[in-house]
Amino acid sequence: MDVIKTPRLVLRPFKKTDLNDFYEYASVKDVGEAAGWPHHKSKEESAEILNSFIFDPDESGIVLKETGKLIGSIGLHQYSDAKDFPDRKSIEIGYVLSKDYWGHGYMTEACKALIDYLFTKKDYQMIFICHYLGNNRSERVIVKCGLTYYKTIKKKHVIFLDEYRDELCFYLKKEDYLKMQAENKS
Repeated sequence: MDVIKTPRLVLRPFKKTDLNDFYEYASVKDVGEAAGWPHHKSKEESAEILNSFIFDPDESGIVLKETGKLIGSIGLHQYSDAKDFPDRKSIEIGYVLSKDYWGHGYMTEACKALIDYLFTKKDYQMIFICHYLGNNRSERVIVKCGLTYYKTIKKKHVIFLDEYRDELCFYLKKEDYLKMQAENKS
C-alpha cells in the first residue's frame, strides 16, 4: 500500500523503530480483544508480530503527523464471504487504534482516506468492514465512513481467541462512494 496522508495522520509501512509504540498500544487489555486477538504479553511478542507487518504490503501503521507516534494499524484482507458479489473486486479493511486515542476521530479519518485510495487509485468496486457485536466504537467509524449494513455472521470462530462471536458486516460500493463524493462537493 502506498503512503497515505490526511490532515492529522500518515498511513505508512511499519518500521522496526515502531516497536515501542506498537507494544505500548498492543499490550493494553481490550484493544486487541475488540479486534479478535489477545493483547500482547511481551515486547518480544510485539517484535515478532511487527516483523510480520513490516513484510506485509497490506498492513500500514497509523502515525500522528505532528509527533511521528504510531497509534494504530490498518490493513487489507480478503473478505471471506463476498460470494454474493462475485463480479466485484472487493476487499475488507481491518483496524485497531491505541486506547489513548479513542474518541478523537482518528480512525474515521484513516478509514476515509484508505477508502478513497482503494476506490480511486486501486480500482476496487466494493469495500467491506466488519466488527464484532458490542464493538460500538468500530460501528460508529463504519457508519461515519458511509458503509451500509450487509449481514450478521452468527457465532463466527475467532481463531486467535478461540471463541465464537457474532460479526456484523458492512459494505460500500464504488458507485455509491462516488455519488456521496459528488454530493459533498456540491
